Amino acid sequence: MEKKMKISIEVREADSDGKRAIRLVYYGGSYTDPETGKRRHKRSREPLDLFLYDKPRTPAQRHHNKEAERAAEAIRAKRLYEYETGKHGFAGTSQLKASFFDYFQTITDEKAAGSQSNHSVWVSTLKHLKVFHRLPELTFEEVDQAFLEGFKHYLTHIARTKSTAPLSSNTQHAYFNKLRAALNQAEQQGIIHDNPVRRVKNIKPENNQRVYLTEDELRALAKADCRYEVLKRAFLFSACTGLRWSDVQKLVWGDVEQFYDGHRLIFRQKKTKGLQYLDLNRTAIKLMGLPKTPSERVFKGLKYSSWHNMELTRWAMNAGITKHITFHSARHTFAVIQLSRGVDIYSLSRLLGHSELRTTEIYADIIEPRQREAMVSFPEVL
Repeated sequence: MEKKMKISIEVREADSDGKRAIRLVYYGGSYTDPETGKRRHKRSREPLDLFLYDKPRTPAQRHHNKEAERAAEAIRAKRLYEYETGKHGFAGTSQLKASFFDYFQTITDEKAAGSQSNHSVWVSTLKHLKVFHRLPELTFEEVDQAFLEGFKHYLTHIARTKSTAPLSSNTQHAYFNKLRAALNQAEQQGIIHDNPVRRVKNIKPENNQRVYLTEDELRALAKADCRYEVLKRAFLFSACTGLRWSDVQKLVWGDVEQFYDGHRLIFRQKKTKGLQYLDLNRTAIKLMGLPKTPSERVFKGLKYSSWHNMELTRWAMNAGITKHITFHSARHTFAVIQLSRGVDIYSLSRLLGHSELRTTEIYADIIEPRQREAMVSFPEVL
């Protein structure tokens, strides 16, 4: 049975002039979030060209407030009538006039419970949207093909980082993708029916070099001193299992189970939300240390900071490694070593928890034996 639309009047906090803006809030049932599987409320807002005096002091101001309240109620009743009768098509009128900024902010807030890096991309995208649009309000109606093309041009030619440098191609791609994701979600929820993203090409990301370690370099790293013992164990654990930083950091002993004569991890990936089963090798088990209570983190004290990032570089230098490694280099190392050992691309994709095989195929180019053989066997001409 279809849930009936509810519309309420919302009065915002007073601004510097003591005026409180009025807007409508639409509640249209709930939906299942495709990423988390949780039920979410369908909610959108429509700014009205009305306001109330926060503390009316004169008869004129009190009269204004009464008239504004009457006008807001009249608009609310009209919107309900439009919805009930379908005279103009609700999704084509009122919801399209709702605030896209508010909608985007709601999605951004929901992402705060997931990956920190993913949430920060949503936050940054909203900031750039507001810089590009320049006006305090943006409705769904205004986010059309021309708006998308304009934002795309802004990202590729105008937008700058905090250090005033142009955005990288991958950053441009990430920001534009968040806008596309928000519009796709709005379409799924029935807020919009004509999705403009279908008519605008995406920004292509660069295929960046993946920094990885060879087996010898990994062994040298294991022997070298690292200032933060938990960072050393966590990095080597990631290199031996392929786990992302986010999954290593949140791993608890309750995720580790006895499986036949070994141990297995059963956990839900923080990035993709997919359930992962991963059998542990002997090195990984040693790196975890002695078991603790189920709720205690395996790598207690591991945190993201500039100090830890700097220590990775110093640690690598201690091991005689000049590559610029990050924590994610451990995951790349796992992928390259497994492929070099003859693990097929499909099995590796499952081990890495990739949702698409093409994501894993990028690693195949790094160790493609036929390409290497073709180059080194080129006939000598000197």
